[in-house]
Amino acid sequence: MHTHKCHPISIEACRQAQKQVYKYLTPTQLTRYEELSRLIGADIHIKHEDHNPTGCFKVRGGINLMHHLQQSECNGVITFSTGNHGFSVASTASWYGIKAIVIVPENTNPAKKRNIRSTGAELIEAGKTFEEASQVVEEIVAEKGYYYVHPADEPHLINGVGTEFLEIIEKLPDMDAMIVPLGGGSEAAAAATVLKAINPDIEIYAVQAEQSSAACASWKAGQIQARSNTTFAGGFATGTGYETPFAIYKDAITDFILLTEAEIYEGIALAAYYTQSYLEGAGAATIMAALHLKDRLQGKKVVLQYSGCNASPDEIQKAYAHPFFTNGYTK
Repeated sequence: MHTHKCHPISIEACRQAQKQVYKYLTPTQLTRYEELSRLIGADIHIKHEDHNPTGCFKVRGGINLMHHLQQSECNGVITFSTGNHGFSVASTASWYGIKAIVIVPENTNPAKKRNIRSTGAELIEAGKTFEEASQVVEEIVAEKGYYYVHPADEPHLINGVGTEFLEIIEKLPDMDAMIVPLGGGSEAAAAATVLKAINPDIEIYAVQAEQSSAACASWKAGQIQARSNTTFAGGFATGTGYETPFAIYKDAITDFILLTEAEIYEGIALAAYYTQSYLEGAGAATIMAALHLKDRLQGKKVVLQYSGCNASPDEIQKAYAHPFFTNGYTK
């Protein structure tokens, strides 16, 4: 087994990762939206990670990891995922000529399964949940000796994702607050690693689904907790906190917002209305979080993360039937 689990996570390592990441990606847009700024009463900028290849921020981490694995002559990678992480690992492995197996829970969004298959990776459907799928990984690792890419406890992924926050702070050095969706936590950890190193006063807010609130519970308790995991929004669908990212973000997060399933759908509708963006549930959740935080964000320069756009047709149809899609926010 090749191991990179002890590699340091730091702003320097994120800067190193930029060299690899920009071989495949260009910096994503950071855009100020006038109408959204008026609605929230703050200076609202959106980081369009939905514009990356694979439609998600995770591809940054995938590139950084595959670069390191390629140098250690790895014979293949295996991971489990509700979708975006799997798509990122499958895509970046194919760019580096590394074999990949991705295990997904049986009820995974068909659009995400199609994406993963399109990269040439082997897709295996197993288990009802994220946690059950992870059991199958252990069996295949034992048999093939592939490198197990954990979706959260993997320093190279976090350092790769950090490149996004280096881009943000370069464009908006006087930012006051950042809002990120939190599932496994690689993004919150990367935000904390970069932004707090540059300016400890930047507030970092995390948003999660009420129906999959393990990370929020972990943050409140100051130690890893498990919770039920039933949200439709794949980017949030984890049933436990994870050690590596949790150790980094636990003291860095200013506050946590939990959204109902209805609010997550509303966020998708609002992202379309205010920013002409087609997003998945976790990707659009930062708009709803900003509305919850309105009083605390007044007059501040705030960056909202659009983490991903791999929604299922059902999600989009349901969200776009909401009046917010036609009229904007009317509460």
